[in-house]
Amino acid sequence: MGIVIETFIWEPSSSVFIFIFFSSFLLLSLFPFYLSKHAPTTKSSAFSDHPFSSSSPRFQLYFLLLYSLASVLEGLWLVYGEFELVYYGISKEDTVTFMLIGFGAALFVGSLLGLVSDLIGRKKTCLVFFILHLIVGIWKMVAPSPSFWLANLCLSSATSIFSFSFETWAVVEHDKVDSKPGHRQDILNETFWLMTFFESASLIGSQVIGNWMVGGNLEKGIGSPSIAATLLAILGIACMSRHYDGTTKIMTFKDYGMSFSVYILGDRRIWLLACAQACLHFSIAVFWILWAPTLVADGREAFLGLIYPCLLGARMLGSTVFPWLINASLRTEDCLTCAFVVQAFLLSIIAYDYEEIGVLVTQFSLYHACIGLILPLLARLRTMYVPNELRGGMISLSLAPANAAILFILMQVCPWLIYAPINICMHVFFMLQRGYYRTIENSTMIAFAAVGLFMAAGCMYVLKRCGKQPYQNWHKL
Repeated sequence: MGIVIETFIWEPSSSVFIFIFFSSFLLLSLFPFYLSKHAPTTKSSAFSDHPFSSSSPRFQLYFLLLYSLASVLEGLWLVYGEFELVYYGISKEDTVTFMLIGFGAALFVGSLLGLVSDLIGRKKTCLVFFILHLIVGIWKMVAPSPSFWLANLCLSSATSIFSFSFETWAVVEHDKVDSKPGHRQDILNETFWLMTFFESASLIGSQVIGNWMVGGNLEKGIGSPSIAATLLAILGIACMSRHYDGTTKIMTFKDYGMSFSVYILGDRRIWLLACAQACLHFSIAVFWILWAPTLVADGREAFLGLIYPCLLGARMLGSTVFPWLINASLRTEDCLTCAFVVQAFLLSIIAYDYEEIGVLVTQFSLYHACIGLILPLLARLRTMYVPNELRGGMISLSLAPANAAILFILMQVCPWLIYAPINICMHVFFMLQRGYYRTIENSTMIAFAAVGLFMAAGCMYVLKRCGKQPYQNWHKL
């Protein structure tokens, strides 16, 4: 007589997605009523009634559409990349090698792209982003067995550009089309949290597009996401080439170097802000490397393809809290300090306390809700402290320590698989195995990320004590 062993595959309840949707909807719907009652006591608002110049809202809409398009491209390769490696029979050791190439490119190439962006123009760098995706898409369609190291190099460079160039371009463009500082601050605050909101929604949409295009026939559908990425990249290039020439006054290399040395390297407030950005980037990278192995530890099974949009939905929800906070009498640094501390405690619990999958997903969702709030808050601080002409270089260089730390960890601990498989009905039962040297546990990596977030909170506390926030300091060089 045979023994039948029943297996349970965990998946989030549909009520979770309904809760996230309606919570975001309520926060957005109730905010105008809150603003109308508190308008006399607020200095600025994300939904201000000030008469902006007609070109400012038009550019914001145009920019958010392009940014959403870029986010779909990023997300498409994110959920499709690991599936493609498995399909072509790439070994786990080679997968690790591709990861090392990617983070190495982000460290040695991506760190300099911000400086180049400030020198040649932000819009041109955004155009390079779409061109890199176009090259990868065509390469994967033409080559029967594409060279993954070349694709990984291009995609890592594109991701580095994505992290700074679009934000910098939006800030510079709003400075050109809106001359009133208070109005400009209002619409930039709105743009920052909408960027996080639309990016998260676009990442979910890219997963839907990837699943739909691959479908059930892997032989015919394996190349479909490449076709989609190519078409989206062409669309992005066409849109950027048609509107907004983006002509700006470009500094010489010598002037840029002198200004960067004085305004960035010589300002300890910028160092504190850069440290906080690096710690956040490091914790996010560690999370996406270890989230799946943490969930399916000890042979547990879960639908990672359903948990992934749940986490992004939580980040969307977190971003909708931003307009409420900036219109309350709260310092930006105080909000960031609290958010970083909450994130650090969540990762500390995950690192050293065994939890059921449902509890872990709840902690993961809270972590991403904090990310949705932190990203626009950091962008707001950058606008206060960093000159527009040096913004791209500051952001890219601030991520270099985080990329170096990730690269070092990957050389010690070689994870085999990173992201959820693209097939939404597929369950995963693998665990992240320690690498060739077996020197660092997964829990230790998460603990390092938690310590980094505590450091980020400390940086925000010290930044607050450095002096009064220059709210009206929309300085240019």
